[in-house]
Amino acid sequence: MELSKTRVGMVTFVVSEATFFLMLVIAYVYYQGHPASSGQAARLLDPWRTGGFSLCLFASSYTVRRAGIALRRSRASRLHLWLGATILLGAIFLVGQVREYLGLFRAGQSLGRDLFGSSFFTLTGFHGFHVLVGLVILASYLGLSLAGRVGGPGQPGRSGRAGRAGGEAFEAASIYWHFVDGVWVVIFAVVYLWAAL
Repeated sequence: MELSKTRVGMVTFVVSEATFFLMLVIAYVYYQGHPASSGQAARLLDPWRTGGFSLCLFASSYTVRRAGIALRRSRASRLHLWLGATILLGAIFLVGQVREYLGLFRAGQSLGRDLFGSSFFTLTGFHGFHVLVGLVILASYLGLSLAGRVGGPGQPGRSGRAGRAGGEAFEAASIYWHFVDGVWVVIFAVVYLWAAL
């Protein structure tokens, strides 16, 4: 497998972000062990509801993979379909997260109220921001692809350097999206499932 500068750059970025997320998860776990936070996650969070919109994010890893396969096979219509599905699934996840936040705010929970609020909103909010960035990247790629300005190495009109650049750009976006999904697996397990035990 050839290592491009784009791939190396994205993997390096993902490793640095993974380290930051690890610190946030450790802080969350530490604060949940504090007597002042005891039982708040179990009382305030609904792992079933969150699990529903989390499934959309998990499924988006499959759809972005299918989009990559369509790109490599020069099937533009399938690329657009799978990429659109990825964006839709990611957007559903974000809407679910916003609705959860609104419910917590109505229940009197906020970022600055206590240890639970500060650790929960920092961890999940930072992840939500990453999902939003990923959606902007994927939507930009979809828009450029629909306009015929990017594509993969085998796509008609996109041969040579331009085709490689389009393929590498999508691969970098795909790596980022899989990272965002993988981080949520950990967050969901630690924040929601652990609270339900």
